[in-house]
Amino acid sequence: MAYRKYKKPHLPNSYGGVAGGAENFSYINYFSYMDANKSNLHHYNPHLQKFANKLRKEMTKAEACLWKYALRAGMMKGYSFRRQRPVLKYIADFMCMDLMLIIEVDGITYTWEETMVKDEKREDELKKAGVTILRFSDDEVLNDMENVKRCIYGWIEDFEAAKG
Repeated sequence: MAYRKYKKPHLPNSYGGVAGGAENFSYINYFSYMDANKSNLHHYNPHLQKFANKLRKEMTKAEACLWKYALRAGMMKGYSFRRQRPVLKYIADFMCMDLMLIIEVDGITYTWEETMVKDEKREDELKKAGVTILRFSDDEVLNDMENVKRCIYGWIEDFEAAKG
């Protein structure tokens, strides 16, 4: 069986100083030079697509509730959200590309020290790419959906007011 070898992407000199590719290429280093926007597909990472599809099919109860009762089909002021969106080297629970907004639903593992450190690093990298992150716990989503919706709606109104 032949294995498919992926070509390393060509890196322009302004994005790493190496013409024709780089031995130590990483999406985070390449994308950290630019904000996420339509021209770079909002830092979409196609290498995570299969895993994202699996996560979409195996959403947690809180993620499924947030999707069903708040985010799907333009329910949030007409904005379109995507579930389990590959961004940089991460998979965001929900992302609205028009707002450059990621919504994360944190389960019980978020209280673990190791998870918190990883999430801080992840958040920093995503913020550098121009993305805002809102976090809600499973408990908030499952027991106080109206307040979660109010928080997201309020953030969108502030974004629209600042945008003008």
